[in-house]
Amino acid sequence: MLHTCNNECAGEKHVQTVRAHKHFTVDLHAHLLTPAVESIVADCPQKKGEPEMMLRMQGAASVAHNVQKMLPNAFRKMTSLEERLRDMDAMGVDVQVLSPSPNQYYYWAEPELAKEIVRVQNEHVAELCSLLPDRFVGLGTLALQHPELSVEQLTHAVKTLGLKGVEISTAVNGLDLADAKFEKFWATADELGCVVFIHPLGTSLGERVNQFYLTNIIGQPLETTIALSNLIFGGVLDRNPGVKIVAAHGGGYLPAYIGRSDHGFNVRPEAGNIQKKPSEYLKQIYFDSLVYSPEQLQALIAQAGVSQIVVGTDYAFDMGDYDVHELIESLKTLSDDERAMILGGNAKRILGMEPNQ
Repeated sequence: MLHTCNNECAGEKHVQTVRAHKHFTVDLHAHLLTPAVESIVADCPQKKGEPEMMLRMQGAASVAHNVQKMLPNAFRKMTSLEERLRDMDAMGVDVQVLSPSPNQYYYWAEPELAKEIVRVQNEHVAELCSLLPDRFVGLGTLALQHPELSVEQLTHAVKTLGLKGVEISTAVNGLDLADAKFEKFWATADELGCVVFIHPLGTSLGERVNQFYLTNIIGQPLETTIALSNLIFGGVLDRNPGVKIVAAHGGGYLPAYIGRSDHGFNVRPEAGNIQKKPSEYLKQIYFDSLVYSPEQLQALIAQAGVSQIVVGTDYAFDMGDYDVHELIESLKTLSDDERAMILGGNAKRILGMEPNQ
């Protein structure tokens, strides 16, 4: 076992049978750390160079706070099954969709090392899901820097390990997700009917945002905006219309300013080589609820539709938002059935969860 756990962890004590909240709730944005992977990469030059890189990209104040407070708290929660279950119960979350912590993508790894990293992570996620199937379903990771290998890993994760899909970053070593190298990946994800959870790690804005934690506050949502825009304008969603993309952090800035994309589609020939206007593709993408304010969530629903919104807390990081029931209940324009869809129904549908889950 890679999670700390006593003998009561898998017992009925931690399986909610009576919920304090009204609607079945699935958190589709909840992270898991795999300590064994850190042992595997510990001696790699790229790993050893992380502190210097973080200092340059985030700035001294953010690095100090992360090292002293945020990361120890988050890493503890991501490796303690008992604490995770207590937090889920406190949040009113029936099921977490476990996905690897983005800091463990390690897209710099060469093929053999990448195989081992992905194997260990995906088996860890699958192990935890099998331990408590009433509380957890899982998303794996991929060595997307090696496209052919990543297709094999995707198929193995879904068909052999029983994971519901994978989490990927918004770019891979400078390549956008719409790059031709990833065509087979997208086609395979469409064919398998699995979830592809797009979650950024850092930002390409570099040192321009290395103050005030802007690397995360501004930078990460921008990376998702760019990734989704490339997938739309690059025709990936035309070629793979059934792919189940879930975008972290409410899809970044794209839904809030989709009118500009529509205008570009109408007036620019190089932006018009897709089958429909960009705003219509929002109906093909799922967005987590991690936008913090009722007004912002209401605007997201207006653009994408109630059927495209799922709960996301960003457990266990400090940029997360954990009172999902208060957020959803504050939207007075929603019907009770629509609240149920957002809290759990949409996630169950796209994850292919059993009716009794």
